[in-house]
Amino acid sequence: MRELILKMSISIDGFVATPDGGGQWMMASRDEKAAEWSAAAISEASLHIMGSRTFRVMAGYWPTASSVFAPPMNQIPKAVFSKQGASILQEISATAATAAGDAPPAADSWAQAKVASGDLGEEIARLKAGHGKAIIAHGGASFARSLVALGVVDQYVLLVHPVALGQGLPLFIELPAPRAFELVSSTRFPRGTVAQIYRPT
Repeated sequence: MRELILKMSISIDGFVATPDGGGQWMMASRDEKAAEWSAAAISEASLHIMGSRTFRVMAGYWPTASSVFAPPMNQIPKAVFSKQGASILQEISATAATAAGDAPPAADSWAQAKVASGDLGEEIARLKAGHGKAIIAHGGASFARSLVALGVVDQYVLLVHPVALGQGLPLFIELPAPRAFELVSSTRFPRGTVAQIYRPT
């Protein structure tokens, strides 16, 4: 059975995005060491999962990107959670085409993603029942909060950035009861970001 890891960037006051879903606030504290650590972490996945909005953004970006994150994001299989069904893949295939009419080769793995459109808990259970290394969930905020609410996350990988947003989209919201976690590891990077890995107790 595969574990589900939720990997998110988060502000020190607990927000994963600005009120409009933006993430530019995390750029100021990015550095090479943090990028290498994050790339290594996502390279350990056997499957990347995400909500439909995040999937559209990533499918439009990673196939032509050249950063250290591009190989694991493009090469590892993906699953998108969308009530739209398989039509989201047709949409991605159409928008991936270049002006010359050819899609970049790396776009294939996005166009061939699994589509999960049923009950979230049941779909996650099916994916976790598969073989292989861990599943990594990337968000966005609404999708991540749904996973948290269901209690299906086995490990939280939180990159805590040294910035307070004051308002935005929190990761933990409307929990039915307080939840306790065990700190597995903590890694500090040169520009102040700290990678905190937690497991529910």
